[in-house]
Amino acid sequence: MSVALTMQDNLDFRRARSKCLLRRAWGVLSGHRTDLLPWEEVRDKLKLRGLIRRGIQTVPIEKIKGSVGRYKDFDDAFLPTNDGVSNRWRKINRAFYEDINLPPISLYKVGDAYFVLDGNHRVSVAREHGIKFIDAEVQEATTPVPVTADDIDAESLTLLGEYADFLERTRLHLLRPDQNIRFSIGGGYARLLEHIAVHRYFMGLERRREVSEDEAVADWYDNLYMPIVEAIRKTSALSDFPGRTEADLYLWIMDHRHFLKEQYGRDVSPEQATADYARQYAQKSRLHSAQQALHRLADGLRTSLNHKPGPTPAHAA
Repeated sequence: MSVALTMQDNLDFRRARSKCLLRRAWGVLSGHRTDLLPWEEVRDKLKLRGLIRRGIQTVPIEKIKGSVGRYKDFDDAFLPTNDGVSNRWRKINRAFYEDINLPPISLYKVGDAYFVLDGNHRVSVAREHGIKFIDAEVQEATTPVPVTADDIDAESLTLLGEYADFLERTRLHLLRPDQNIRFSIGGGYARLLEHIAVHRYFMGLERRREVSEDEAVADWYDNLYMPIVEAIRKTSALSDFPGRTEADLYLWIMDHRHFLKEQYGRDVSPEQATADYARQYAQKSRLHSAQQALHRLADGLRTSLNHKPGPTPAHAA
């Protein structure tokens, strides 16, 4: 692309770089990662299957969450992270001002999130100028995990990977297509597998026959998991535990239900266990969430104050 760069292009790039540095500093203080998602990691953790060509589509730029090969050159707002992208970025920027038509970018899609195969600089410039949509050649991958652009980022990818492993192991997405089991912290899906294994064992004793894994998974979901979830929804208990999910509460309430059974010598209903758990622990959860937020802020501030920047290279002055 042959275009004559101007001072405006230099100013636009420096402004974008400054925004990136400010976002990174705030990320350190708040404990929020600003990394752009690498497609390769998403592909492996979500066990993506094949690619289907969807043709040219108009895509919301805000749903573009990662890159196939340039994830170190831009942050998760597609702001440039280094000066190495300056020349290409400024040329795309000049083309924007001169209203030069550029070819569609190339994207991979999973759920309703997108990843740039070709066109990272065009996405970056478009976002910087407030453009909401961009034309793209789209190829879509399939995954058992329900993925939205709102819930996939560098912090949630590990959890989504655990979810994919759980679904591959249990086939729950095939047995109960409307399932949507989400945790806020790691390790939850491994505990669910333990619950299912124990449930399968007792099902076998009760029915005096071998119980298939599919049968056990479906029965666990219908008769153990969902009754607790329905009780959580009926009592609005989730609102008392900020930042947590129905699956988080399911595990805690199941533990509490077992405690109550041992204490009183009889089983209690999902509704009783849920109400008693919320009554005892809701206030503690709110206090703990506030304390965690203060600790993260303090840790981020200490990191920022202890960071000593190195000398500025001569060519960057």
